[in-house]
Amino acid sequence: MPDPATPLDIATKLAIERTRVAYERTIMASTRTATSLITFGFTVQKFFQFDIPGKADSTHWVGPHEFGVLMILMGLVSLLFGWLEYSRDIKAIRKVDPTLPRSTAGIVAAMLAILGLLLLILSAFRI
Repeated sequence: MPDPATPLDIATKLAIERTRVAYERTIMASTRTATSLITFGFTVQKFFQFDIPGKADSTHWVGPHEFGVLMILMGLVSLLFGWLEYSRDIKAIRKVDPTLPRSTAGIVAAMLAILGLLLLILSAFRI
């Protein structure tokens, strides 16, 4: 690993930039996956809240409410795993090049995590 105090040549600098951008794409893919799981879970849970006249109460072990909450949890967990991996990788390349710019993808992932937690609370308490 090169010494962070010595200036990097242009080829190394561009290789680090390509790696950083690849990590950005990976966290955005994780964010897209989490968004899909969270919105699908919330939609399923809310869709089946509508009262249908003549509908019998379900005695299934996992109903639409539980399925929706589970999907939201899966989205949040996948986002957490993606963010942890991204954070670890960025810290590693920041040791080589401390001048790397801050990530906007990390901010988007944090905002999605907040939204996902809010939807999880709403779904869990059937609000």
